[in-house]
Amino acid sequence: MITPVESAGSPMMQLDELLAGVTFLELAGNTAARPVCMVTCDSREVVAGSLFVAVRGYCTDGHRFIGSAAEQGASVIICEEFPSDIDASSLYIKVNDSRQALAEAARIFYEKASERLLIIGVTGTNGKTTTAKLITAMLNANGIPAGYIGTNLCRIGERDIPLERTTPEAHGLHELFSQMVDAGCRAVVMEVSSHALVLKRVYGIQFHTALFTNLTMEHLDFHGTMEDYAAAKQLLFEQISPEGFAVFNIDDPFAPEMAMAVAPEKRYCATMQSAALSPLLSCSRVFRADIKGSSFASTTVALHFPDALVTMEVGLPGVFNVMNVLEAAAVGYGMGLAPEEICRSLSAVSSVNGRMERIGDGSIGWSAFVDYAHTPDALFKVLSALNALKAEGSRLVVVFGCGGNRDRSKRPEMGRIASENADELIITSDNPRDEDPDSILDEIERGITGDHYTRISDRAEAIRRALSMLKKGDLLLVAGKGHEQYQEIAGQKYFFSDQELIKKYLQINNSGNPEKESV
Repeated sequence: MITPVESAGSPMMQLDELLAGVTFLELAGNTAARPVCMVTCDSREVVAGSLFVAVRGYCTDGHRFIGSAAEQGASVIICEEFPSDIDASSLYIKVNDSRQALAEAARIFYEKASERLLIIGVTGTNGKTTTAKLITAMLNANGIPAGYIGTNLCRIGERDIPLERTTPEAHGLHELFSQMVDAGCRAVVMEVSSHALVLKRVYGIQFHTALFTNLTMEHLDFHGTMEDYAAAKQLLFEQISPEGFAVFNIDDPFAPEMAMAVAPEKRYCATMQSAALSPLLSCSRVFRADIKGSSFASTTVALHFPDALVTMEVGLPGVFNVMNVLEAAAVGYGMGLAPEEICRSLSAVSSVNGRMERIGDGSIGWSAFVDYAHTPDALFKVLSALNALKAEGSRLVVVFGCGGNRDRSKRPEMGRIASENADELIITSDNPRDEDPDSILDEIERGITGDHYTRISDRAEAIRRALSMLKKGDLLLVAGKGHEQYQEIAGQKYFFSDQELIKKYLQINNSGNPEKESV
């Protein structure tokens, strides 16, 4: 839920003005002119004078709550079917598509704030958060005030607003745009999920820039097939503004498909390879990166811009983070920033919460990392990065699990990847949600090769066990939850932080022997 502020949007808007942008079929009930004080699809938020939109969801149907919304004072109700009982005090508006109508109404209610911002949309399976935060930092450092909307968080200036999902529902999204305009933002960088695209949360928004990171196995419980998943992502590139452009990671095999809706002169391509471009994909600008050196703290990179070569320090380890930086650099270039300005601002970013985040300084003799990797591809990439940095004779210890009530097909594959790339493996709970944690571990275990693993369903116990195993030179990766500050079990959320647990262990053991096994 988004925290509203009084300055966001208009406190009241006349109904005829609001409906000017909504496509509707039929009216019923009280058609008298009236003001509207808010737009929502959540009946629990309704107050007197609200416009309530009944949206059909996957868990429940908003049409079931029309009566409740009317009783709470909704003066206007938008729906796809009129209820059998019409409240005489409310106006009922029938539409073909409630989700589209919600986006249209929200855009008008918040005075088209989206049209007063340069909107940069980042989509893909992995790397969205890191890339979006890199772009946000780059813009702010170069005099373009930018807000951020992404995984569980909106940031406007120095103010953080918690979010329930990566891309909010349309009315919440446009409210955030309004708050950003009020705060003086000129741009917003937002992660755009495949769910948001299919469910029309970003319907009607024109993106100045759209960026594709990659596409790997994820969310097949929602999309069904990789083809449908790709088609969902591709929708973003159909919403680029006439003056806008798109950035593609052309090392990903799905890049040509993503680019189909974008004219070649508007395509900017990022690559870590020297191979020629795919014959299916031509670009007006090509950006390339060569890695010159790497450590736990940073990576030295030569960035090839279309008209310049700049060597910089990327304050994030791992080849995949170099691609994130390269994609961000392409966005900055497309927005008119000079290569030197781009590299200076990107090199100042030294960490992103829960993304290859190093906990402690390694003074205890070993190093621990927390990463959000929760897909097969992301897990493989972070394990490959750490194995490349691991000293000879040391071990990579890995703790990970898979979330409940999500795509089950990836569980054995992640078990295989972890077991093939870790020296010691502990499988544990992530967010089991409504599933039995041990059943999730059973499915992960089916893909594991070898016997160098342990299963401990209690995540805190699993992390402590891994920490107690570490010796001088070893590396620990705790994967899956990353930035999250909770664990979701049987419908309840409990505070849980991988980082805090590791930090507490470090505080207790920092003065002891690096090889000591302690609690």
